[in-house]
Parts: sequence; C-alpha cells; structure tokens
Amino acid sequence: MSPNLAGKTVLVTGASSGIGRALALSVAEAGASVAPVGRSADRLQLVANLIGPTALVLPADLVDASAVETVAAKTLAHFGRVDILLANAGLYIPGDVVDGDADARDELVQVNVSSVFRLIRAVLHGMIARRSGDIVVTSSISGHRAIQWEPVYSASKHAIQSFVHGLRRRVAPDNVRVGAVAPGVVLNELWGYDDANAIDAKVAAHEGLRSQDVADAVLFMLTRPPHVTIRDLVILPQNRDI
Repeated sequence: MSPNLAGKTVLVTGASSGIGRALALSVAEAGASVAPVGRSADRLQLVANLIGPTALVLPADLVDASAVETVAAKTLAHFGRVDILLANAGLYIPGDVVDGDADARDELVQVNVSSVFRLIRAVLHGMIARRSGDIVVTSSISGHRAIQWEPVYSASKHAIQSFVHGLRRRVAPDNVRVGAVAPGVVLNELWGYDDANAIDAKVAAHEGLRSQDVADAVLFMLTRPPHVTIRDLVILPQNRDI
C-alpha cells in the first residue's frame, strides 16, 4: 500500500537539495500539501515545479532567526495549519576545532540547532491545540556517537537528539509524535557527491545511502498508526556501519 498523507500540510526545511528535496517530493507524492524551505530560490522553485501549483515556496536562510519566524508564519497563514514538520535543514563542517572557522561553526549551530528549536516552537502551539501532529528532525549517526573528525557537527546533532527525546516525552500526552532520523553517509551534495556514476558505484558497494532512502524511512515513520511512535530511526549503509 502506498503511503497516504492526503489532507496533511507539511513544512520541509532544506528542501532545495539532498534529503530535503527527496522529502518534499515524497510527501507531495503521498498526497500532502507542501511548503518547501531552502536557501536557493531558483533551486527551490525547481522542486516546487515538480510538486505542482499547490506548493508554497519559501526561500529563507535559517541562520537568520527572523527568517525562521517568517517561514512558520507564512506557512500557517497560507495553509492554516502545519500537520507535519520535517526539520531537515543542516550544515556540515568537518575538521579540527583549532583550525576551523569559528564564525562558520556558529552558523552551523544556528541552523542545525537554533532554527530547529524556533520552528518547532512556532508550529507546536497548533499541534497541541488540535491534539495531533508529527515532528521529525534529521539527526545523524553523529548524534549517537561523537566522531573525532567532526566534533562541532557531532555536538550539534547530540543537542538535537537530547532535545527530541525531552520534547517527545513532554508532548506525548497531547498526541503529538516527535522523532529523529539519523543517517550515516548520504551520497548527496552535503557529502560532496553530485556525480550520478560515483553515487551508483558507492551504492553498489554498500558504502552510502541515497537521499531517497532516508525519505522512504521518514515516510515509514509518518505513516505508522497513531498509537505508534518511532523514537529514533538510525539508517546506515550496510558496509559502513560505524
């Protein structure tokens, strides 16, 4: 049976590429109305063209706290509600703390952590009032173990894991489900993969995931019966089980 999200409104961040793009297209295919959010207006419009005329295109840089608030306000004003929030936008910066760019890492924390807090706060009031809603945050395997070559990124994802677990228990009596999907290596631009042949080779070697693999996992989470919450879904390449 195909996933069915008919009648649902979904806000997806980081939707112009990678996992976010796959999420936006997948929930639209499942029947949802979609508000895709991303930094690049041009690339976001390409995604919206594939979704169709019902898409609410929201170009925004989530480093800016006011942009986060505007995204939520515009979505609520247009659709009247947000049934599902897919807080997927994220930055990735590897490298040693000593040699890294401190300002770039501040941006990482603002997008990976602070924007998630703000977006969830903005949509949660309505979910609690309606006693229904789903929030899925894109975490990482780095949120389950501290990886030495990406300590700041790992810290941001550990923060997300802690927040998701605390929030989930807090809003469970309100019939709001909260979970995190934590991928390993995903073969998209965030990881430096944009060549289809290279991606196919890594997939064939079981050394990486496609963005669509993660989107499929999230669709599974969203379409469980209302009494079922998937707290964490860790999804790894079969041959890169770090």
